[in-house]
Amino acid sequence: MASLTGLLARHLGDVPGAVALVARGEQVEAAAAGSADAGGTVPMARDSLFRVAALTKPIVAAATLLLVDDGELALADPVARWLPELAAPVVVRTPAGPVDDVVPADRPITVADLLTFRCGYGLPADMALPAVDLLLQVLGHPAASARAPGPDEWLAALAQVPLLHQPGREWLYGTGSDLQGVLIARVSGRPLPEFLAERLFEPLGMADTGFAVPTAALGRFTSAYRRGDDGLRLIDSPEGRWSAPPPFPSGAGGLVSTADDLLAFAKFVRDAGTAGGHRLLTPESVRRMTTDHLTPAQRASGRPFLRGQGWGYGGSVDVDTKEPWEVPGRYGWVGGAGTALHLVPATGTVSVLLTQVELTSPDPTPLMREFWTYAASS
Repeated sequence: MASLTGLLARHLGDVPGAVALVARGEQVEAAAAGSADAGGTVPMARDSLFRVAALTKPIVAAATLLLVDDGELALADPVARWLPELAAPVVVRTPAGPVDDVVPADRPITVADLLTFRCGYGLPADMALPAVDLLLQVLGHPAASARAPGPDEWLAALAQVPLLHQPGREWLYGTGSDLQGVLIARVSGRPLPEFLAERLFEPLGMADTGFAVPTAALGRFTSAYRRGDDGLRLIDSPEGRWSAPPPFPSGAGGLVSTADDLLAFAKFVRDAGTAGGHRLLTPESVRRMTTDHLTPAQRASGRPFLRGQGWGYGGSVDVDTKEPWEVPGRYGWVGGAGTALHLVPATGTVSVLLTQVELTSPDPTPLMREFWTYAASS
């Protein structure tokens, strides 16, 4: 039977290095291969730190549900109570229409809308729509330098952008997680990094997860690359963006973590919201988080991102078996930095794959496909 180490080694021409982990119950198989930088000067290790990008989303969704379980929020609550900037949103009359041809939203944006990515803000299949262009001007590019505005300034700018669809109507990628991050901070009265550290990272033992890398840990922090026609190009070094706290801690993609920290989070979800014998989330919240909430039409419109699968809170939920690794109920997501985290609740299997080469499309890489097949079959 092929080994996980051998699997990673076969793809070292595509990535400088990688860390992979497959857990079945309490049995964990882990491997690290290659180097943390393209120059080959820093060996990759199991505890190497990665920009996990969109794997931030399920973590922030769980944090939002902590506040629901606390009674501070309800899923049906209009978010305008805490985000008054969104008290009177407007919607473009037609998705392809000009951004100044708008109508009022027919109902408030709710907490559930943020969690299910049906709040009216986000990325659709057609990125050339005028309202999407305006949204991207506010959001910036994920690979760009750290955002200058803080959360309040960011939200004020976002509120000037019309919704692409009426609240609840369509699934749109990404922005709902950033809005959850701002919501968590305002409801809790604490910055998002502080809330996550106290309520999730410390109880789960996720000591290496955060929005910045401490100086003492920079030696374990991988470099980040983008592939071009002339090979890999460095887009962020260990001493770059994540060496200091960001002005805007992005709930959509701002975290740095390790394979074992992500395993701890996935086990917490697998174990119905418990860790170390202590309950953090109710089983009902975990069930909602890992259940598909989309209609067939919404799954179809989100196909470039979802590949025909569903969406829970913060991650996709497989509803069909199209590939060998897809199992109905499988929950998780892929990060644009070349990362992936998945949990199969029926078997308790957790898979984590971390690389440092930015994805060029929503399609899984050959390494991801082979790794997921290995995790499903071994």
